[in-house]
This record gives sequence, structure tokens and C-alpha cells, in this order.
Amino acid sequence: MSHDFDPLVSETFDSPHDDYARLRATCPVAHSDAWGGIWALMKHDDVANAAADWRTFITSQQNVIPKVAFTGRRPPLHLDPPEHTPYRRALAPLLSERRVERLRPVIRTICRDLLAEMVATGGGDVVADFSAHMPIATFAHWMNLTADQVRDLTAVGKRYNIAVQSNDIAATKESSLWLYDMARAIVADRKANPMSVDEDATSALLATRVDGEPLPEEMIVGTIRQVLVVGIIAPSVMIGSIVVHLARDRALQAQLRGDPELVPAAVDEFLRLYTPYRGFARTAVEDVTIRGRTIPAGEPIALVYASANRDEDVFTDADRFRIDRPNMKDSVAFGRGPHMCVGAALARLELIVAVEELLAAPGFALAGEPQPTRFPEIGALSVPIRFETAA
Repeated sequence: MSHDFDPLVSETFDSPHDDYARLRATCPVAHSDAWGGIWALMKHDDVANAAADWRTFITSQQNVIPKVAFTGRRPPLHLDPPEHTPYRRALAPLLSERRVERLRPVIRTICRDLLAEMVATGGGDVVADFSAHMPIATFAHWMNLTADQVRDLTAVGKRYNIAVQSNDIAATKESSLWLYDMARAIVADRKANPMSVDEDATSALLATRVDGEPLPEEMIVGTIRQVLVVGIIAPSVMIGSIVVHLARDRALQAQLRGDPELVPAAVDEFLRLYTPYRGFARTAVEDVTIRGRTIPAGEPIALVYASANRDEDVFTDADRFRIDRPNMKDSVAFGRGPHMCVGAALARLELIVAVEELLAAPGFALAGEPQPTRFPEIGALSVPIRFETAA
């Protein structure tokens, strides 16, 4: 079997995109010997079609490359329709645009408080000091967590992220088990002290019935465990990538600072340009041939969303930021099909408010080279910046 790319190679912030451009042009259905052998789809249409065709490309066998699920099944990501649907249906109303809009002032206060400390000291690491904390604090409000739970989640969430990025299997398992313990504690508390299903995700899951029967409690625990992680890592990485771009493009930084109404459109283009996922996986239930290459049934396939969203056959000037891009609907930043991100509205709101508040602070520049993530995320894990004295 050919070894078309190496996902374990040392990277810079920009180098993966250069490699993916090469693969889109020369080997769009790529194979790597890493992690026992994986496939990767690089072109937009192939990624979008595989994500939407859940009957052929299942997620229940392996959902992420590298495989990090050691401690149980976590709906809805780890299940295929129709098994995944009751879990998603319980969460969706609490993550609608109208529902999450209530969190806008909460997110703004969180952002201002975190940035005030950075501005006061002249800068810092925008990921470690800002974006790693903001999504956790936001989720605390959305999930009705206590202050102690927020503190613990902040610490273990950082450990989990570093462990996954470092391919530290032992630390990944340890931190994942802790997150499971936290999820069990949340479920136990909601059983003893139920909240409105219109206000609380755990209570909504506990109240869900399928054919008159409640959802299995351990699967509810798995859902809460999944939500705790998915909702904190991607926004953190994404904000880091946005800051790298704005620090490099001072004209765009000034333009958005002068016209904040452009920020939502800018965020959508940033999401296309710096899609933070490349390792979400599917497994074909039968041999499939894509662009003349046959992928055997049962082998893991990475849907490289980050590559798909820079496909030159779909996006003109795909590597360039364009705030007026006409076909933004083609972006697969939040996926496609039944596993399209249920929390997309909340994630987008977090990014919009975070960018607005960053631009309300003094101008900023890079104070060092950004540290990149590794599979399965793609983007910035550390971004040192300095704030400049306001004129």
C-alpha cells in the first residue's frame, strides 16, 4: 500500500495547507501507513458526499483519526442514524440560534474579563490565556455547571487537549476517564434535582423517551462527556488561527476594527479558511472507489474538512481571505449530513463575540511563532501576541 502523506510529520502553522494543496492536485484520495493505515479524502465534493452518505460511510466504527475513544460510546457522534437521532433531537432545541442568542451578553462579559487581564500585562498567549478559557466558561452557563465544575473542567480540558495533540495515550485515557466521572456526577445531580428540559441539556436527555423507554443512562453520560470536549477544543483552536491571520494582515485588522458590522461575514470566511478539523473519520461498509482508487471496506477514512474548504475547484482564490465570497454556503466548516455540528450556532456566536472584543482592544501583533496543533485538529495551539499602545 502506498504512503502518500505523513500525518505525524513535524508541522508549522501553514505547512499542512501546502501539503493538502499538493494532495488535492496529485493524490486526492490519499493513504498513509500511520496509525495502522488510514485513508484521507482531500477534495470538497468527496468529503461532502461521504459525510452525507451515512449508509455507506458509518461513524459507529471509528469517528476520529487517530482513534482516541477508549472509554465507551459517546452519542451522537459515535452512533449512526437512527440510533443517534434521539440524542441529537434532545440537544438541538437548546442549541438553536434563538436559544443561544441569550448567551451573547454572557460571552461578551467573559471575553472582556479575560482580555482585560491580557491588555493590562501587554499581551500573552491568546490561546492559553483567552480562547482556552472562554468556551469552557460559556459552556458552564449553557450546561448550568457549578463554579467548582468549571474550574475542574478548565484544568482537565487543557490536559486532554495536550494529551491528544501529543499522542500521549496514557494521559488521554486518564483525562477522558476524569471527564466521564464529571459527566456521571452531572447526570446524578440532574436526576436528584431535575431542571426544565427547555433550559438544561442533561435534563432534556433524561426526559427523552424512545418507544416509551428512557435512553440508557451510560449513553447519556457518554453524550455529556462528548459535549464537554467537542464544545471547548474547536473554538479555542479556531480563535488562535483567526488571531494569527489578523496579526499578519494589519489592514484587515484595521478594516474590521473600523467596521464591526463586517465581523460576522469575516468569521464565516475564517471558518472556511481555518476549518479546525481534519481527522473526523468514517468507515465504508463496502469497498468504495473514489476517483479511480478503491478503499477497502472496514478501513478508516479521514474527512479532511480543512482541505475540502480550500478546494480550488469550489472556491476561487481558495487560500485567500475574501469577506465577500459569493458561495459561502458551500463551506463544510461544520460538516454535512446527519452529523453536521449540532452546536454550530453557539460556536459561531462565540467566535463573533470573541473577534469583536479582540478588535475592541488595542491593536495586536505576533510576539513569536504560533505553535500548531496536530491531528485531529488543525490550527493554532499557542499564539503569543503583544498589544500595542493605543494612539
